[in-house]
Amino acid sequence: MGGRIPRMARAWAAVLGVAVGVSLLLPAAPAAAHNQLTGSDPRDGARVATAPERIELRFLAKTDPATTKITVNGPEDVAAAGGEPRFSGNRVSVPFTPGKAGLYTVGYELFSGDGHPITGEIRFTLTTGTPADPTATPEPTATPEATAAATAEAEPTPTESPTPKQATPMPRAESTGPGWWWAGLSAVVLLAVLATARLLRRRAARR
Repeated sequence: MGGRIPRMARAWAAVLGVAVGVSLLLPAAPAAAHNQLTGSDPRDGARVATAPERIELRFLAKTDPATTKITVNGPEDVAAAGGEPRFSGNRVSVPFTPGKAGLYTVGYELFSGDGHPITGEIRFTLTTGTPADPTATPEPTATPEATAAATAEAEPTPTESPTPKQATPMPRAESTGPGWWWAGLSAVVLLAVLATARLLRRRAARR
């Protein structure tokens, strides 16, 4: 009798242990059936200067490609996904086509093993936008000669001031030389002689 009690006690202890173990596992089973996001690259809220080639999402459980949808939108709600998502176990990656610098939103939609839908999103900021296309034809740059020609056309042409006409000198009176002086002197002498002769005549008449 004394040997049965310890054996029964051990049996009940074993049954109790199994029951406790089952009770601990039962609540975990439904929780494991619900999938959820566990991480991403870039991480949620990150600020990146160099755009990644791909955006990766990591989940708690494996995702089903048939029921998983990933979207990537950039500034002004422009799509930035460069292709279809790729699935590898519990990881999903999407090619990234960066646009303008700004906020990018990665949305996901999938179903857990129990059929429960799961949706969510992560956001990151791209601080440097896509550089200009190197294949684009650059605008022609004006050469120094063309710039100088354009400047010359823009500048007003100076108007030549009229050259003042030189005053035409008045013709100088031609000198008659010493002839006129002698003629005048002769006339004076002649008048003096006539006056003297007349005076002498009057004196002679009075006598």
